[in-house]
Amino acid sequence: MSRLYLCEKPSQGRDIARVLGASSQSKGYLSGTGVIVTWCFGHLLEMAPPEAYDPALKRWSLQSLPIIPERWRFEVKPKSAAQLKVIKGCLAHASEVVIATDADREGESIAREVLERLRWRGSVLRLWLSALDEASIRKALAQLRPGAHTEALYQAGRSRAQADWLVGMNLTRLYTVLGRGAGEGGVRSVGRVQTPTLRLVVDRDREIEAFVPKPYWDLLAELEAKGGRFRARWQPPEQFTDAEGRCIQEAAARGLAQRLAGSSGRILELETKRVKEAPPLPLDLSTLQRIANKRWGTGAQVVLNAAQALYETYKATTYPRTDCRYLPESQHGEAPAVLAALRRSDPELAAAVDGADATVRSKCWNERKVTAHHAIIPTSATVDLSRLPETERQLYDLIRRHYLVQFYPDLVTDRTRVVVDLAQERFLANGSVVRAIGWRSVLGSERAEDEPVLPALAQGEPVAARNLWVEAKQTRPPPRYTEGTLIAAMKDVGRQVSDAKLRRLLKETAGIGTEATRASILETLFKRGYLRRQKRQLVSTEEGRALVDILPPAVQDPTTTALWEQALEAIAQGGGQADAFLARQAEWVRQVVAQAGAAAKAQPKTSQPAQPLHPCPECGQPMQRRKGKRGWFWGCSAYPDCRATRPDKGGKPGEQRPPRAAGHASPSTAAAGSPCPTCGQGKLVLRTLQKGRDAGREFIGCSCFPKCRHFAWNDAASSGVKRSDVL
Repeated sequence: MSRLYLCEKPSQGRDIARVLGASSQSKGYLSGTGVIVTWCFGHLLEMAPPEAYDPALKRWSLQSLPIIPERWRFEVKPKSAAQLKVIKGCLAHASEVVIATDADREGESIAREVLERLRWRGSVLRLWLSALDEASIRKALAQLRPGAHTEALYQAGRSRAQADWLVGMNLTRLYTVLGRGAGEGGVRSVGRVQTPTLRLVVDRDREIEAFVPKPYWDLLAELEAKGGRFRARWQPPEQFTDAEGRCIQEAAARGLAQRLAGSSGRILELETKRVKEAPPLPLDLSTLQRIANKRWGTGAQVVLNAAQALYETYKATTYPRTDCRYLPESQHGEAPAVLAALRRSDPELAAAVDGADATVRSKCWNERKVTAHHAIIPTSATVDLSRLPETERQLYDLIRRHYLVQFYPDLVTDRTRVVVDLAQERFLANGSVVRAIGWRSVLGSERAEDEPVLPALAQGEPVAARNLWVEAKQTRPPPRYTEGTLIAAMKDVGRQVSDAKLRRLLKETAGIGTEATRASILETLFKRGYLRRQKRQLVSTEEGRALVDILPPAVQDPTTTALWEQALEAIAQGGGQADAFLARQAEWVRQVVAQAGAAAKAQPKTSQPAQPLHPCPECGQPMQRRKGKRGWFWGCSAYPDCRATRPDKGGKPGEQRPPRAAGHASPSTAAAGSPCPTCGQGKLVLRTLQKGRDAGREFIGCSCFPKCRHFAWNDAASSGVKRSDVL
């Protein structure tokens, strides 16, 4: 009998097998003396759809809702059946199982749902890996944990999946059926995480659109002191300002500029403070995604994929799907080896590594703040930078530099505040001088600009106004979300909450989604057509806004799902009850379905059905946004009876274009040999359809194909035309 290691992916399995000496290769697993290493391909099982519980549920109707399974079913993914059979065979020769999937609740679920499906009742241990380099694997193998210590992660992962199923299946069906009753086509996709995320963007977009800019004026003065010139800004009295202290009376600012021209004054206040700024913490996934999106416009999913490759493929960094920016104190002793690897990997970084002091302990070394995973840091493996694709190389540089600065001194700055009195009017100037660059020599600064350097000044010193001018400005709306700032908002959802008690509760304990899922949530919203990218900005579509408008507040409220995530985290830590959590979500779904159904019945019946959001110009049925081989387009929901299509323009149907699909007759059918009525440039020619159910049938098309896709069947209007006349 052997010890079986169950990994999440083949690459992970090969790394662990190499350390274990399991070099004998078979289909789907590796083996050695007393050891078998096999793997999954992510989730081998998926939650069964409603029709698996009752075939009648294949039809969507209000009467069938809510759908709440008494016993949950899982189905084997079609592409996973062969590997599941391999794992079953390996288990038959195993005396105990070591779960070696990713060290989080999703990884725990991947392994345990397989063991449960195959009815494994033997011993279970847990390999807890934060990196896949050889040294980290050996260290983890020497510290195997009892399986019972991480079983709660499975309970949390399974509860999350079941809660998502309840919300997604029931509410998507509910609001899709209600929409169809109101004359709208398509599927209204509702999700426990995706819908509150969509709400954040919709609210921001509407705030921007409703924003009315207000003018204000800055009065600036160029002042000259003994040590040199500097700029200061007028501090207007309250009678001239708005709530933010901005001057809103132009006449007051311009009149004062004229009155103070050529005047003199003195420095009323002068205060200089020495400020020490500790290095920024190492990175978690959200911060990595935010910085990468801001610097290079890299999408959140691209960052996650690249970070996973740095961890799995190149063994360059530790586990990426972490929400923690701290490191265990026990890892401080590994710093010399990591720094040496950084030096070997990149000679250009040698000076920065040599400037690091491995004995320094920054605030990141804090055992109490480390969660299930510590911050993302480089491993002690030597990395061949020439092998890294551009995105991986950019991310690796961010990760290694955020680690490297933990061994650098603080940034020391003298910050000066100067108040000048000019004819009893106050002017303010701020400046700073870097006294010790410290960690910034390695990492630089994310600030757009630092404060200017002021000349040497003394309190009471006289100054002269050499120039005064007024700058007209306007208030600005909040910026649109980017992928980076939206992920930050998802993580820090407590900032969106007005209730002070709830905001405190959510401050450090919950967010929307997890580090591992936020990027995929954004991708789902793009695929559903609810969000679109506008360069680096995110904009909600009409469909996204319409969905938010019809959903009850609790479904789209970010704090609702944040509290759910908080409950799931409690389950993962062993302090919550999975059954009780799921029962609460089932009851909540029942209430939402009942209230929405009652509201729909209470609405007065109208003789005219509601107009679809985007009616088909040919038959009047709703148009649906779809994705084809050439990207997004709009097609009629009455397909195949109506084959009208429109290009996608910013999430809306664009200008009419000639139909591409066979079988759709052009509304203006002309005879072969005549000018094309669509483009006006080509001539109509008689052709024969080569493929499909209508193969062999004659049709009339434009000679400019494929530039022009005019199409009409060769019916009676064109019968009698000889092929030789038009070819």
